[in-house]
Amino acid sequence: MAKRITRIAKLEFMAMQAKPGAELASLGINMPQFTQQFNDATKDRAGTVVPVVITAYDDKSFDFVLKTTPAAFLLKKAAGIEKGAKKTGSETVATISEDKIREIAEYKMEDLNANTIEAAMRIIEGTAKNMGIKVTNGGKE
Repeated sequence: MAKRITRIAKLEFMAMQAKPGAELASLGINMPQFTQQFNDATKDRAGTVVPVVITAYDDKSFDFVLKTTPAAFLLKKAAGIEKGAKKTGSETVATISEDKIREIAEYKMEDLNANTIEAAMRIIEGTAKNMGIKVTNGGKE
């Protein structure tokens, strides 16, 4: 008999820092087993936020898929800031180069709804703009 899916959840944890808690308890999965597997799978991504999609089954087993780090987290790290702008569009909190945008877009490409790197870069630039981060093109704007 096939396993029946009871729930699919999208959560975010810091790499190697997942621990049993309320969000995992509500899934009805073996929490220690999940945290062990997640922490082992994210050893190479220390210090970053790791989104995960967890599929919980009726027999308390689970599957999970790791996603790429959120663009906002990567942009804040690249710009060296703690927070984005309070007033979107009118406040600039940092500046980053188009090369950094390309680097982030290449990393995020598998999770973005884009067919080309240029389209992915436009998505990341939009996120940067909404955060109050100005993108420069090698001295030009």
